[in-house]
Amino acid sequence: MRPRALRGIAAAVALFAAATACSGGGDGGADEAGSGSARPTAAGGTFPVRVADCDGKETTVKQAPERIVTSNAAALEMLLQLGVGERVIGTGFPPRKGGLPAPVAEQGAKVPVLGDTLIPKEKLLGSGADLYVDTFGPMPAMGAAGAGPSEEELKAVGIQHVLLLSTACAKSPKAAQGPRTDLSAVEEDIRRLGAVTGTADRAEEIVGAMEKQITDVKNATAGVPEAQRPGYFLFDFDAGTKQPMAVCGRQVANAVITLAGARNVFADCDADFRPVSWEDVVAKNPDWIQLAVRNRGGEEANRKAFDEAEAFLKSFPATQGLKAVQEGRFLRIGSEVTTIAGTRTADTVRQIAATVHPTLVKNGQ
Repeated sequence: MRPRALRGIAAAVALFAAATACSGGGDGGADEAGSGSARPTAAGGTFPVRVADCDGKETTVKQAPERIVTSNAAALEMLLQLGVGERVIGTGFPPRKGGLPAPVAEQGAKVPVLGDTLIPKEKLLGSGADLYVDTFGPMPAMGAAGAGPSEEELKAVGIQHVLLLSTACAKSPKAAQGPRTDLSAVEEDIRRLGAVTGTADRAEEIVGAMEKQITDVKNATAGVPEAQRPGYFLFDFDAGTKQPMAVCGRQVANAVITLAGARNVFADCDADFRPVSWEDVVAKNPDWIQLAVRNRGGEEANRKAFDEAEAFLKSFPATQGLKAVQEGRFLRIGSEVTTIAGTRTADTVRQIAATVHPTLVKNGQ
């Protein structure tokens, strides 16, 4: 089988989204804080609330927003789970069928789509929103369209800008760097959206449930020595097969893999994503390979995509001899729930752990 070429704009966006830097999020009351800490200063439904961007610049949200636009389905899902879905007036990168959990899927499907991928700048600025929840920040890989509105343009039309730090800050020079090994940034994103929308109590419920899952998995795998933890490679099939794209230490997926009791074979790569060679993958010889395909909008279409990814690895000369390929050690877990942080990130940790440590961790318990 010949390697597949890169697949166009949707794949390019998802591939590079988490690798982009953040912009400043000031609203006129901002000041430089020397770190990327984003814990809101208000609790419950108390306002004003201050939140920081990746570089520590603070934004003051004076009252709960009533008209929210989200950049993608992950941000939308967070707001739906927080119980403020009725305030969301539009989204980019809308969820495909099956892309949202059942309790919020019907409501999520009713949210107007402002962009099949990125929301055009003019449409965002003219949306009437008072808050824009931005998962990625600027996206240079998308060219001029990836820049998005400036902070001045957003401010001029009354839109406040809140970033999801867990995804947006991997390349910010002032944000904390190094490998991600926990979900603290994901939890902070949920907490800050809870504070900004006046649903802090619900945010704590979500975070508490996530922390319990993670604690259970960590306790179950605590006796597995580091040297015996299986090597794990996330194969981003939709990024193309001519040159594989490695998930590196700064990406949230590194934390997911680590917490599941496995070793990301490219954890020492000081980035979030980085192109590597198939020779690099062969040298790592992972014990497990995740077939990380993106949601196609239905079970049958997803199954076909997983089948194609597996068939490629089994037929491509460079990967035929890999330990994981020879032993059929594949995980069929979607890319979005692994590489884009959300309310189900802890579920992915448990799903991986239950596969690579089946005698220690049971999925869904």
